[in-house]
Amino acid sequence: MQRTWRIGTRRSPLALKQVEEIVNSLRKFYPEFSYEVIGIDTQGDKDKITPISEIEGTDFFTKEIEEALLRGEIDFAVHSAKDLPDKIPEGLTISAITKSIDPYDALVSKNGLKINELPKGSKIGVSSQRRKTQLKRYREDFKIVDIRGNIEERLEKLEKNGLEAIIVASCALKRLGLENRITQRIPFEILRPHPLQGSLAIEVREDNKDIIELLKVLNDK
Repeated sequence: MQRTWRIGTRRSPLALKQVEEIVNSLRKFYPEFSYEVIGIDTQGDKDKITPISEIEGTDFFTKEIEEALLRGEIDFAVHSAKDLPDKIPEGLTISAITKSIDPYDALVSKNGLKINELPKGSKIGVSSQRRKTQLKRYREDFKIVDIRGNIEERLEKLEKNGLEAIIVASCALKRLGLENRITQRIPFEILRPHPLQGSLAIEVREDNKDIIELLKVLNDK
């Protein structure tokens, strides 16, 4: 009987699109690949107040999923690669990291203005410390505002929170079919993105050799 693989993921629309992307890639090699999505709420989904800059490199977005993996409740997990903690829990391993579909940071502005066209003192919504530091280096006059939430919630904050623009990952907008919202893919000389931005990471138990073998076709060489 064909096996149905249990895939663990966050419940956000973006996370579910990422699972769909992995499944579509796997079916190129295994046309009969059968799966079930197990949605798991992480601390990062519940806490939408703590700035991302305070929890970077931690398991804020992965802990509950990793615990489900270790308990055997799911067969593998799909993460945004840049959400991985600096230290993977003992007993788990990353079996594949996919090729980035778009490494750039995207500017989404209210009036279609590019980053060099934004008015002096513009309020810009960002999350990561990396973006904050590089933006301030580029233009000291920017007022940097912390924003949290999924992509749809961040776009809503652009309209309601008196911001001139927000900065999010281009790949997130692309995966959600919102590429038309991108005002500008910000040049690398202004914003150098996270090295894994746009890539997906597949996490498994390190003793599960069958799954590791199954998933290695996804690894970007």
